[in-house]
Amino acid sequence: MTILIIRLIMTIIAGYFAGELISKIKLPKILGWLIAGMILGPHALSLTNHEILNAKWYNDIIHIMECAVGLMIGTELVWNKIKKSGKAIVFTTLTQSLGTFLFVSIVFSIVFYIMNIPIYMAFIFGSIALATAPAPALSIVREFKTKGPVTNTLIPMAALDDMVGVVVFFTTISVVSSNISKDAMPIWLSMIIVFLPIIIGAVTGMAAGHILKRDMDKSKTMIILISFILLSSFAGFIFNNYILSSPVLNFMLIGMAFSAAYSNIVPSERLKAITKDFNPILNFSILAVILNLGYPLDYHLILGAGLFTAVYIISRAIGKYFGAYFGSSVMKSPISVKKFLGLTLLPHSGVSLVFTGIAASALASPAPESCKILQGTIAAAAVINEVIAVIIAKKGFEWSGELNKV
Repeated sequence: MTILIIRLIMTIIAGYFAGELISKIKLPKILGWLIAGMILGPHALSLTNHEILNAKWYNDIIHIMECAVGLMIGTELVWNKIKKSGKAIVFTTLTQSLGTFLFVSIVFSIVFYIMNIPIYMAFIFGSIALATAPAPALSIVREFKTKGPVTNTLIPMAALDDMVGVVVFFTTISVVSSNISKDAMPIWLSMIIVFLPIIIGAVTGMAAGHILKRDMDKSKTMIILISFILLSSFAGFIFNNYILSSPVLNFMLIGMAFSAAYSNIVPSERLKAITKDFNPILNFSILAVILNLGYPLDYHLILGAGLFTAVYIISRAIGKYFGAYFGSSVMKSPISVKKFLGLTLLPHSGVSLVFTGIAASALASPAPESCKILQGTIAAAAVINEVIAVIIAKKGFEWSGELNKV
């Protein structure tokens, strides 16, 4: 185990320097982290191999890091900040997420009908496509110090988009499974998977808020905050490992709910100080989580990408962009939000791979051929889309005029 930890540390150090190197050519550090994860992961140099990625201790650490990364979003969900634009954010979240689900599902329904592939697969593709991975776009927000209408819309939308994505995906899988398999996931379990992380985070966050609102020195504040992050994660571990039938909880959503709860209790100046002091831990957590997104990406799949991969990437991008454009137009959002918000919503890989793994488990026995189509398409799309999406997301902030505004 010691050797595995050393190899993991070496990967993190290499990933850090890859990010620094790629930032020299004005590209986001996250792109360097993703590429480093891909190269150093099990499909290339294998410095971080399958033994590490499958180890329980490693996955527990990553879940804790995901919970910590959730603070990047939750601390911005202060009611006084978002109440003016709350309706617009909720409506636009629904139009871009559900619009993507419908558009991708319709496009694949046509393709699969022509190719005599079960139509239910189209809705599985649509339910995977609608989700957005918040960490990549938000790491660009931090790195390039973006500020403005697009940034202000994206941050709370990241939390809502996760919730909508989980609801639609698990509902779709439940309906499909009930028709093709005896081992269907009941709808009530899908709802638990959605709301349980929010409940866990909200309960621990309210408790933390009543302690953190008191004046205390930096070290004591960080000890309390880290302790509550670990407590929130531990509660998630209990449900994942001992109560739910499989580990499916979204730990970033736990972190979002946790930090949103205490951020609405702690006074604003005190909250700024806490957030600033936590930044070094948050930055390391983002690096570890993004590298973890890169490890499963197999660059060989780029050569094997075919029609389904192209259809998936293009239809998802169209759904995201025009769904966001439509929603923000109806709500009379600023012109920069209408034009560029959709570009910041394209990063996808972490969520897509998790959803694909769950969907593949549901399809493996009753529909093995459909399972192969799903896994091959999404795996190839994850590699290609993520590299392109990070660059486009950065351009979205640049074209909106929001870079380096803080």
